Amino acid sequence: MGSLGTLHVLTLAAAGFCLAALTFLIGRTYAFGRRDYLSAPRGYAGRGLVYAFGKGMVDKESVSRHKPTMLGGVVYHLSIFAALAYVLWIALPIRLSPPPGVFRPVFLVGAAVGLTLLAKRALKPHLRRLSCPDDFFANLFVDLFLVLSLLHTFRPALEAALMVVSILLFIYIPLGKIRHCFFFFYTRLVFGLHFGRRGALPGSGLKV
Repeated sequence: MGSLGTLHVLTLAAAGFCLAALTFLIGRTYAFGRRDYLSAPRGYAGRGLVYAFGKGMVDKESVSRHKPTMLGGVVYHLSIFAALAYVLWIALPIRLSPPPGVFRPVFLVGAAVGLTLLAKRALKPHLRRLSCPDDFFANLFVDLFLVLSLLHTFRPALEAALMVVSILLFIYIPLGKIRHCFFFFYTRLVFGLHFGRRGALPGSGLKV
């Protein structure tokens, strides 16, 4: 196995570590024990889940008052997931190469949006006061990852550099602020199921 093959194995191992660590963190949220519901449901948990991942995503004041930023954040995160999939595709022992032309515009737009969000965080005083060093580091780290992924679609010789950054990123995800990309879905799931069962979310209540 050559050095590039070793990097592929290490990338997959780092991805496995990332998934295991995130799963462990979820398990820790149940350290307080499981809560048994003593009252009858007043709504449908499934409908609460639909609301949480649907209309509830845009009903929040933080989203409704900042729609351009919200849209940019969605594009940014989708591009990150696409870059992670791209890297895993390369690292897996399959012969079919990912089509660069499909990923290039995604990585380009994602990197541009990420740098724009970083500039906004740095230049707006109220956002800067709310930010910690890890906010800036995480943004820069992911932007570097997106830029390297983009450059790799033009120059495959950069694969070793991309793999090294990917390994570091997978290790960092469960340790730093980037893990919110994973916990966002988990918290929306818990929110929708819990408050949907209580009938507290629009459209989730039982019909009388």
